[in-house]
Order: sequence, then C-alpha cells, then structure tokens
Amino acid sequence: MPGNTIGQLFRLTSFGESHGAAIGGVVDGCPAGLPIDQHAVQMELDRRRPGSTPLGTARNEADGVEWLSGIFEGRALGTPMGFLIRNNDARSSDYDALKDVYRPGHADRTWEVKYGLRDHRGGGRSSARTTAACVVGGAIARQLLTRDGVQVNAYVSRVGEVALGGIPADLAPVWSSAVRCPDENTGARMAAIIEQARAEGDSVGGVVSCVVRGLPEGLGEPVFDKLDADLAKAMLSINASKGFQIGSGFAAAALRGSAHNRLSQGGLAGGISDGSDLFFDVAFKPPATIALAQETLNKTGEKVMLEAKGRHDPCVVPRAVPIVEAMACLVLADHWLRQRMARIGRT
Repeated sequence: MPGNTIGQLFRLTSFGESHGAAIGGVVDGCPAGLPIDQHAVQMELDRRRPGSTPLGTARNEADGVEWLSGIFEGRALGTPMGFLIRNNDARSSDYDALKDVYRPGHADRTWEVKYGLRDHRGGGRSSARTTAACVVGGAIARQLLTRDGVQVNAYVSRVGEVALGGIPADLAPVWSSAVRCPDENTGARMAAIIEQARAEGDSVGGVVSCVVRGLPEGLGEPVFDKLDADLAKAMLSINASKGFQIGSGFAAAALRGSAHNRLSQGGLAGGISDGSDLFFDVAFKPPATIALAQETLNKTGEKVMLEAKGRHDPCVVPRAVPIVEAMACLVLADHWLRQRMARIGRT
C-alpha cells in the first residue's frame, strides 16, 4: 500500500496496526557514523505512549523499542535501521460491536470503501497507535539535527476555548505538565476542560504549537517541496489533525501588505528557511470515538445508535506534542541533507 513513507533522502517507512502483533518502521538515509543515543529515542517514545499522561487513554503500553538493524556499537551503519514496538495491552474484544458499524467522524467507512475490507480493532492502520513509529524515526532525525544546533520544541497552546497567548520564552515546563502546556495556570484550566469532557463521555479539540530554533538558512526546495509545504503535509498526516498555519497564518488574510511585511514570516520566505525561528501551529479535532450515544450507519446502510466502548483519549493534543516534534524533525532532517546536495560552492 503506498503512502507509508515520508522523506526523500532521510526516509521513514512505517508498518503495523493498532491491534496487530507489533508496529514498527525502517529509517533509511541516516548518515553512517552518526552516534545513536538509544536511551534518548526511548525517552521520546515514552512521552507519546498510552498511559504517559493521566489525561489520556487508559491503554497502557510499555512501548519498548526493539532495534533490528542499522546500529552497531552505538553508531549508525548507514544501512536501513529496522525497529519494532510490540502491542501488549490491546483489548480487541472492546471493538466487537464495531465490526459491522461505522463510527461517525472516523475512517471506518472510507477505509472500507477504498480497500474493500478493514481491521475494525482499534481502527487498524488508521489508528494513532501507528504514530509511535514516527516518534522513533523523528528521534533519530533529531539527533542528526542537534549536531547542527537545531532545537525543535512543541507544546499545547489551546484546548477548547482556553488558549495560551504568544510564544513562551521558557518551554522547559512542558514535560512536567500533564496537558503539555508550559504555563501552569493555563495548563490547569486546559486539564479541567479535558476532565469535564471525559466525565460527560465527550471529547474536545485543541492546538499544538511548535518552535524551531537554530535552523540554518536555505532549507526548502521550490516549487513543490517548499519547506512549509512539506511541513504542512507531515502535520496533516497526523491522526485527527485538521489545520496547519505557519507564521501569521490565517490572520494574514485580514492584513495589508504594509502591516504584514513588518511581521515575522514564520521563519521562511518563498518556502526557504531564512535563519530566524520557525513557528507553526497544528489544529486537532475532538476525537471521534466517544461514549455518548450517536446515530450512525451499519454495513447495510441502516441507521443505528452507537455507544462506543474501548479506551480512548478525550483530547489528543497532550500526546500529540511529541508526534508534532517528531514529524517536524523528519521533514527538517530530510531538507538538511537535501540542502547539502543543492550546490558545490560559490564562484
């Protein structure tokens, strides 16, 4: 099935389903000799795993990564780096009622229309469970970028109607916050909204923002592989993402050029990085699978009422933070390598 690989020079191919034996991936194009801190990779995976925050799903996976190839004596061999993450806490019986019913707002029906069959257990390949492979690939990409001084940091900037204004100067508190918001007071208000939605059997959406510092000039490949275009594609490939904006984003539509030209362009111009901080936002919808009764359709086209079972996040944004970082790192590492092939020098 196409669509499982991201990147041109630095590439990640992922595989697996939510309730299969394992998920995993292959990272290809990582330069030989790069020191690989496997503990750091596991730390980033721990930030995404089910059970990593009390505001998320009750599914609790250890998500220990098993390396199969491509690393020897702590360094990348330059060969494909294969890895596995086993599924140990799947409860497939929770999804028996979904075998012949389509959840509203989910990929159930469209997936079946496209392929003629689907794995109804936890959403199968359309589940956010598959993003664990992206976090592993992104963690390797981050280690390549860090050698060049690039820092990628994401955080929750909105849950429902509660929003964090501006770009925080200090992002260190993000990982000590259950909601992954760097401001304690705002984070507490966000957490209250998530808990209320959970208690009501409902869900709520939000926004993850990301700041990239230390990015060199010149990254981006006009016309169709502009850096912002590739970032947008990567972010919109994340489950439940519904919107992407960079710099002033949609607010620019209400401005005149004389005003907009004085603003930050989000770290790039013409799709090429300009050396300043890169800033973007990713909007996430409320999770589609909720406990409230909803009208939907079954396979025969009949209207039925569904009260979904299983363990689901009432809001995805706290666990989406490491995924946004990972996808950004994958795109930036790919363009970092591509820029080194763009010219041989100046005359």
